[in-house]
Amino acid sequence: MDLQYKYRKIPRSRIATFDIFSIGLMKHHAVGLLEFDVTDSRAKIRDLKRNGAKISFNAWIIKVIGKALAQHPEAAAFLCSKRKLITFDDINISILIEKEINGKKVPIPMIIEKTNEKNVQEITGDIKAVKRQVLTEQDVVLQKRPKLHERIYYHLPGIIRRMVWRFMLDHPKIAYKKMGNAGITSLSAVAQMNGWFIHKSIHPVSFGIGSIIKKPAVINDEIKIREILNMTILIDHDVIDGGPIVRFVKDLTRYIETGEELQLNKQ
Repeated sequence: MDLQYKYRKIPRSRIATFDIFSIGLMKHHAVGLLEFDVTDSRAKIRDLKRNGAKISFNAWIIKVIGKALAQHPEAAAFLCSKRKLITFDDINISILIEKEINGKKVPIPMIIEKTNEKNVQEITGDIKAVKRQVLTEQDVVLQKRPKLHERIYYHLPGIIRRMVWRFMLDHPKIAYKKMGNAGITSLSAVAQMNGWFIHKSIHPVSFGIGSIIKKPAVINDEIKIREILNMTILIDHDVIDGGPIVRFVKDLTRYIETGEELQLNKQ
């Protein structure tokens, strides 16, 4: 009996994903599986939209993550040597945008720069702009055309490609320019998932945004149905210890659950 099969070409951007996963396995990330009550925050977003604000939930999440990291820069620090860390004044966050190339949906990275300085509406505009960008198979990063050495990278053997990533991580200034100092991966737009996913990253800190699920919660000693956001956080334990991690997560939780940065005068 003849076998029935067909080959499918792997999108070029996926090659970098393979390498990042391999290098990410070598990082000493502490993993946190968190739940955030976003009921009140989502209500604020709906009110702002009814008043004409052009904002999105994901853009707001990026904003509050950037604000929390700006107040706890050690969480987004790079390891320079065994005795030295380097922190950057601005929080540049790498996210993935799903784009269609030749009829196939492919995740393509983009960097949102200075999230600590931008407001939610500006970040929303940045994301919408790249979603409208027309790409070809030659494009591997949003917002800019790939340079010659970046195109060559995808034709190199795997062992050489991973050496490139290790070199970049050994030189934090280069890494910061190319990929920012924080990363966000989101599956919430793909499907509803009642749980967490453990992603891999080479960033000092990264966030896996899951689904928003209605769950019972205790509010003022009463059980109520609330909208709960599942989120995974990876933080490089080589650059930050448990106490600072807890303080960072505490501030991030407060921002997410109170709707920080969602006042009308900030839009």
